[in-house]
Amino acid sequence: MKSVFRTAARRGFTLIELIITIVIIGVLAAVAIPKFQSLSNEANDSVVKGVAAAIASATSVNYAKRKANIALGVALATCGDVETNIATLADVPAGTTVTVAATALATDGTGTSCTVNLNGSSTAVTLYGTV
Repeated sequence: MKSVFRTAARRGFTLIELIITIVIIGVLAAVAIPKFQSLSNEANDSVVKGVAAAIASATSVNYAKRKANIALGVALATCGDVETNIATLADVPAGTTVTVAATALATDGTGTSCTVNLNGSSTAVTLYGTV
């Protein structure tokens, strides 16, 4: 009867149970870390696409304003003009740059492809020049 009381009084984990738990946590970490890195890259790409869409939308609105002779529009002749007037056109994060993918923006409403770069990621976007 004495031995039954002794084993019931010990309430701890064995070394095997602790090792198995550590191995399981290690396997889960090995699977989760690469997935997290992949999600970070996808998030960066999504931010760049969102900024590009904001800039494209802003140049479309600007084109419409200039076409309707509204004085609020900004004169845009090149992708560089978009970069210079980015604060006026759209609310974008600091560090966003628009690089020149074409020398001049089309003024006939067809749009011109430019590239938006943000934190090492980039995407192509169609921007509209002024009338």
